[in-house]
Amino acid sequence: MAIDPYGNQAQGGQRRGFGFGGIRWWVLLLFAGYAAYYWISNRSTDPLTGEAVVIDKNISPEDEKALGLQAWEELLTTEKPISPSDPNAQAVRAIMQRLVAKIPQVEDALAAEHNLTAPHIEKTFEWDVNLLQSDQVNAFCLPGGKMAVYTGLIPVAQNDNAMAIVMGHEITHALLRHGAQRMTEQKLAQIGQMAGAMSGMDQSQMQAVMAVYGYGRALPYARKQETQADEMGLMLAAAACFDPREAIPLWERMDAASGGEAPPEFSSTHPNPGTRIQNLQALMPKAMEYRAKFCESAK
Repeated sequence: MAIDPYGNQAQGGQRRGFGFGGIRWWVLLLFAGYAAYYWISNRSTDPLTGEAVVIDKNISPEDEKALGLQAWEELLTTEKPISPSDPNAQAVRAIMQRLVAKIPQVEDALAAEHNLTAPHIEKTFEWDVNLLQSDQVNAFCLPGGKMAVYTGLIPVAQNDNAMAIVMGHEITHALLRHGAQRMTEQKLAQIGQMAGAMSGMDQSQMQAVMAVYGYGRALPYARKQETQADEMGLMLAAAACFDPREAIPLWERMDAASGGEAPPEFSSTHPNPGTRIQNLQALMPKAMEYRAKFCESAK
């Protein structure tokens, strides 16, 4: 007689008590119940998008800010920012200042569309931006307001309007607490992995389940965050007196810069440029309204 570590006994090599296919379904049901409780208890409505989000209540904006500042300090130990006196660095800093100045108005306007109140977590942010020497066509903004723009983005952006659209997009990720949402998603994924391991799934079964989760949940969720950042970032750039119409040629240039090597949309964390352009074109009338409403020089 063999005894397995979970207390199930088997004779003649036959295991009992594991459920259909050798899987302990009762274990999966217990974990599913816990995951559902965790999801429901941490669910709320984002005032800026009007959509349901799940953010672990144990992750506060201050916690995110601390993690962002830690990541920023670590980055600066390996990356050397370009001198603040550099014309490109000065241009990037001026763009950020204009965008940050309009955050309260844009947040209030977006929240009002959903009859909600903006949280204004940006009030505690320590805003800063550095231009980093790299061929990467990229930029990012960490929770807490620390931002980096890579020099590789400059020739693709070509002008301040396009650069503001990219920077507004990255700033929006921090304002919408996308980092906390991703950490919460990771915890849910970890719950699923623990459930699979303790239920007796073998490696191939676990891989199949995680593939379904990735293509069915994780990747679409990431693309949704990118679309949200595109929308709010566009409104922010428009309110700061930049021309939102530059978003279309920007993403055409982004597509050209990638050399057509982007993966298919279903297997990517980002919408493909064609989808992005289509979404931005649909948002353009709203962006122009924001520009007319909040940009003093446009009045």
